[in-house]
Amino acid sequence: MKIATWNVNSIKVRLPRLLEWLEEAQPDVLALQELKCTEENFPFAQIEAAGYRAAVHGQKTYNGVALLSRHPMSDIRRGLPGNEDDDQSRYIEATVRGVRVCGLYLPNGNPVDSEKFTYKLRWMEHLRDHARAMLKAEIPFLLAGDFNVCPSDADVYDPAVFAEDALCHPQSRHLYRQIVYLGLTDAYRALHPHEHAYSFWDYQRGAWARDHGLRIDHLLLSPWLADRLEAADIDKAPRGRERPSDHTPVWCTLADKEKQT
Repeated sequence: MKIATWNVNSIKVRLPRLLEWLEEAQPDVLALQELKCTEENFPFAQIEAAGYRAAVHGQKTYNGVALLSRHPMSDIRRGLPGNEDDDQSRYIEATVRGVRVCGLYLPNGNPVDSEKFTYKLRWMEHLRDHARAMLKAEIPFLLAGDFNVCPSDADVYDPAVFAEDALCHPQSRHLYRQIVYLGLTDAYRALHPHEHAYSFWDYQRGAWARDHGLRIDHLLLSPWLADRLEAADIDKAPRGRERPSDHTPVWCTLADKEKQT
């Protein structure tokens, strides 16, 4: 089972790139972020023609998340449990082939001396609490999305420049570790422990050409799924194409239950 995440930075603008990648990569499930459109304006027909079902939690102009699946989705839930007062469309989850796939777009949080950073930290606390509840219920789940957090200095091209940025701020990293330390596994880092690789490159200052990137898109696996992890990687190819998103897909594959030893 192949599961991926991709912040497309406008589904309308990036639809050709998305359809292209779905045909090439053939993920079973893809979590999308930053749709920047309402559910009514989501391109359901094109997605269905590509062989995928879609569950959408949209928002006009900003945010917006979706799950695309080649398989039936059940128990679709929009909005982060425990954070029902949030008016931003940043979270969606559904069960696919026995796996609870949780697609998220965690707040950026900049500047750190504003309410935006407080909102980010509060959102992360709700995510931590929901992950803890799913672990207690022994639900096989995966947190997939744009976390807007570089877990360590190995995940940012210039740690000194980003030391006080919300993406690398000690409080952001502390809460991210609290989530991971519940017993989750970073799929990419588990299989690439020493590599400096990124999933986001700013459009400005020649960041892509100079490989001045950040690793902020993650797939975090619960223990039941970590045992099934076979492969994980960052697909840089879409970032180098015409009119790309500033993010690129991150994916992992899980062994079928019957193949486990």
